[in-house]
Amino acid sequence: MENIALIESFSEFKDDKLIDRVTLMAILEDVFRNALKKKFGSDDNFDIIINPDKGDMEIWQRRVIVADDDLDLDHLEITLTDARKIEPDFEIGEEVSEEVKLIDLGRRAILALRQNLISKIHEHDNTNLYKQFKDLIGEIYTAEVHHVRPRVVILVDDEGNEIVLPKEKQIPSDFFRKGDNVRGIIENVELKGNKPQIIMSRTSEKFLEKLFEQEIPEVFDGLIMVKNVVRIPGEKAKVAVDSYDDRIDPVGACVGMKGSRIHGIVRELGNENIDVINFTTNTQLYITRALSPAKVSSIKIDEENKRAEVFLKLEEVSKAIGRGGHNIKLAGQLTGYELDVIREGNVAEEEDDVELTEFSDEIEAWVIEEFAKIGLDTARSILKQDVNDLVRRTDLEEETILDVMKILNDEFNG
Repeated sequence: MENIALIESFSEFKDDKLIDRVTLMAILEDVFRNALKKKFGSDDNFDIIINPDKGDMEIWQRRVIVADDDLDLDHLEITLTDARKIEPDFEIGEEVSEEVKLIDLGRRAILALRQNLISKIHEHDNTNLYKQFKDLIGEIYTAEVHHVRPRVVILVDDEGNEIVLPKEKQIPSDFFRKGDNVRGIIENVELKGNKPQIIMSRTSEKFLEKLFEQEIPEVFDGLIMVKNVVRIPGEKAKVAVDSYDDRIDPVGACVGMKGSRIHGIVRELGNENIDVINFTTNTQLYITRALSPAKVSSIKIDEENKRAEVFLKLEEVSKAIGRGGHNIKLAGQLTGYELDVIREGNVAEEEDDVELTEFSDEIEAWVIEEFAKIGLDTARSILKQDVNDLVRRTDLEEETILDVMKILNDEFNG
């Protein structure tokens, strides 16, 4: 095999992998030096000259001239007789440079050399890919669905890089088909062996924050700051925003006229309900805003234990807790306080009230549980509700709710 034949294939690698000339030269030299070490035990006395653009390469071996009967290390030394075959006027002690042909390394060594080259170039690609996506962690990225599996969706970007979207990083309502474009954030890059695995997420709070940055010009320009984001993916989210410019209403700017600005974000997140609130350092006011749409009567704060007792009128309790307890859970996460709801009301009436669990022999447990989810755990708290409103806020049928109300009415009215 001529040097030129092997080098021609190096140019192919350069074109296919888009490796710059300096990097390719470094990889080639490293590969050839490893081959020389295996063949001769050392590469210290070899010079390698590579020109991948022109497709040529030279390897030169330097050896010291010794007397014919003093030769000990033939890879470091050359006899005077052999040296004078190269140049007639050479003398003992001088250094001779002689070109080494690839064919002299042997066919097996050349095949191993080529395989090593392929491996090194893949390693280089993987290192570059790892660095590229490490820098993109926390940024929004778009890729196309290549394959849908039960526990993971495999995406491919415009450059053919594979990105993994695990099931647990998908919004529950997400449904993908091959060819769909998917947006998410690059959450992590993990090395699986030598190959980087790029993990995308659509459930991260960071994804919602970046969507605000991407969709709302004032956030992108830094006029409005997203101070905190908490979410239950696909269900509900709360976003605290602030502005140093008193002329800008941060909530109004984020929501837009009739919700026009936030609508695209809501749609991207599978109709996730997003509450945008004004951030404040006033803890009482911050908790009050976080519990919206409920109207808070008063708050008692325990700073040491990061707890707060929130006092609400009876009709506001269910709003504060929210469907499935989502509202109060997110409000607590947003503010950093554990929130305890305390019902206000007529003392005599409360004393006369009865826990819903007391009716477990007449009302099924799952029905009681449905009412508890929206903060209704006593007889009077249910009787004060509108039937249509209860149908909307629970998974109960109107007939079931009317049956429960009849049982409770009988308790108080005989």
